[in-house]
Amino acid sequence: MIREKPEQYDKVHIPRELYAVNRYAVKAMVWLNGFAHIIIGLALAVAVLMFTWLFYVDVRDAASAHNLVHGFLHALGTLMLLWSISALITAEIRYLRGSQLEVEAFIEVAMIVVLRKLIVMPVEDGSLIPSDVALWVGAGLMLGIMYVLVRWSNKFGKTN
Repeated sequence: MIREKPEQYDKVHIPRELYAVNRYAVKAMVWLNGFAHIIIGLALAVAVLMFTWLFYVDVRDAASAHNLVHGFLHALGTLMLLWSISALITAEIRYLRGSQLEVEAFIEVAMIVVLRKLIVMPVEDGSLIPSDVALWVGAGLMLGIMYVLVRWSNKFGKTN
């Protein structure tokens, strides 16, 4: 373990008398953060099982209702949720292996959610309002632009 030097505490304005308390508090928070990431990983694994089951139910219901187009779109929406969980699992694995959490993973998840909404919108109950569709398409476009800019800035930052 790396020992922190008292000079480091001076930068954050901690009284010298609280150095030991601060050190134990930081150790406890690091341990608790590690435990939280284990819980997050387990929850994501359970979500994979649940979305896989939901996909099976969607396909079964579509086949029994003889409405394959409607069922296919619902099943595709479920697969997109599974894809977003997969992206989060990948981000969590990278984090647990020591990498930083990258914002592009969360932008990717947001793009998947917007795309899913656009796919299931025609089969949802209720009428399709053009302004809602335009807002969702605009959100997808903005997320796509943001994703490209983040990826480009990461490449640009790594070359220098």
